Amino acid sequence: MANELIINVTPTETRIARLEGGTISELIVEHVQDAGFVGNVYKGKIVRVLPGMQAAFAEIGLERTAFLYVTDIAPEMALEELMAGEEESPPSDRPRFEKRTHRHIPQIQDLLKEGQEVVVQIARDPIGTKGARLTSHISLPGRFLVYMPTVDHTGVSRRIPDEKERSRLKQLIEKSKPEGSSGGFIARTMCEGATAQDIKQDMEYLTTLWKEIDQKKNHSPSPALLHGEISVVLRSVRDLFTPDIERIRIDSKEEMEKVKNFIHTFLPRAGNVVELYKGEEPIFDAFGIEIEISRALGKKVWLKSGGYIIIDETEALIAIDVNTGKFVGKRNLEDTILKTNLEAAKEIAYQLRLRDLGGIIILDFIDMERSANREKVYQTLKEELRSDRSKTTITKITELGLVEMTRKRTHESLSRLLCETCFYCEGRGYLKSKSTICHEIFREMHRRASDFKTNSVLIRTHPSVVEMLLDDERAGLEDWEKRSGKKAIVKKDEDYHLEQFEIIDAPE
Repeated sequence: MANELIINVTPTETRIARLEGGTISELIVEHVQDAGFVGNVYKGKIVRVLPGMQAAFAEIGLERTAFLYVTDIAPEMALEELMAGEEESPPSDRPRFEKRTHRHIPQIQDLLKEGQEVVVQIARDPIGTKGARLTSHISLPGRFLVYMPTVDHTGVSRRIPDEKERSRLKQLIEKSKPEGSSGGFIARTMCEGATAQDIKQDMEYLTTLWKEIDQKKNHSPSPALLHGEISVVLRSVRDLFTPDIERIRIDSKEEMEKVKNFIHTFLPRAGNVVELYKGEEPIFDAFGIEIEISRALGKKVWLKSGGYIIIDETEALIAIDVNTGKFVGKRNLEDTILKTNLEAAKEIAYQLRLRDLGGIIILDFIDMERSANREKVYQTLKEELRSDRSKTTITKITELGLVEMTRKRTHESLSRLLCETCFYCEGRGYLKSKSTICHEIFREMHRRASDFKTNSVLIRTHPSVVEMLLDDERAGLEDWEKRSGKKAIVKKDEDYHLEQFEIIDAPE
């Protein structure tokens, strides 16, 4: 099946899915009220400097103040921070930086003062209760290049492995730089195979954009938005529309025209690849994407062999557990475990991208006795993560089958974006059993037995708990009645939470 971009646009929500062979490889969801800010450039004002944290907070006009660390503003760290992103060069090309612990980094109080105005860019959207993370190391992405106005450096994306192509692109960038221009450029993955004209056109656009931002800075009071990143639809076309994409299908005529104009301006050689979807069935239903989204919100993901993985997303980290499930294998236990783990490694890499999971991630593979098998699973996972646009780091599999990894987090995960904390269990993911509630009621009745003033007490609780009190746990009620000499009256209340109950004197 063809590789395609499927774009669903409504007045309140935009969703973009990249399909590879009919399977979703990447999903972007943006609600109008939750539109992201990453890439926006602001003129802000420092409102607080924290020497103990080596961080500062800045007012940029958002709901919450944003923050930046000393590494996000120190000139000495500019190149290192910029090259640590998605489009970084491979180790052979990268400058040899000393470990941060041994490098001299200025103190943030020497770089920033309260009330100082700064030009900053949002590197990470607000997540949960945290404000946006800022950086003063500005980077402006184009179709083929990333422009770094504060750093004079030429680099090539780590995802372009061919040395000849890397050398060619570096030479083209150096030759195409306008005379007297400052700053540096990184060739993006999309730049592979680009012509001198492609590079020159992108370079002119980005340098002109920076001049406009710089001029606006001089005439704008802080806080002020100096540059807003392009819409999520155009950004997705810019970043996801690779040469292997054969078609872009979109269900909005207005957005389709914008995409066509964007492609005509920046990708004239792409031809007529944009198509307006006119089917009666919703576009995401027609391509089976809605089913995949529902699957991506579940904790359990079944593997083709019959095994499964469990994905637990917590505040502290993501835990992913691998199980053989229904898979019993054909030869021996070690082969069964290896096949399950290999299949799980591929599915985990896919789920990380689909769900946009980030932060600290712990993978619990099934224990393998042979070190060669652990290496196979590790290499499979490493290879599958190569296609991930977010930066990942992974450790070797331990003898216990654990892998520690991190994945750069810039947005809320899919589940946090589409779901909210369960109002019933308050996010715990479980409730006390009905039997436990019954025993809590008995303990409370014994505790307060001498406080009741009437000959009868009224127990008001959830209907399912009432049913258990009068059936399986009836002996507990009878025991209390015998000991206290009082009568227990049980009454159900449909509005009560399962764990809620009330014990009061019964009306005479």
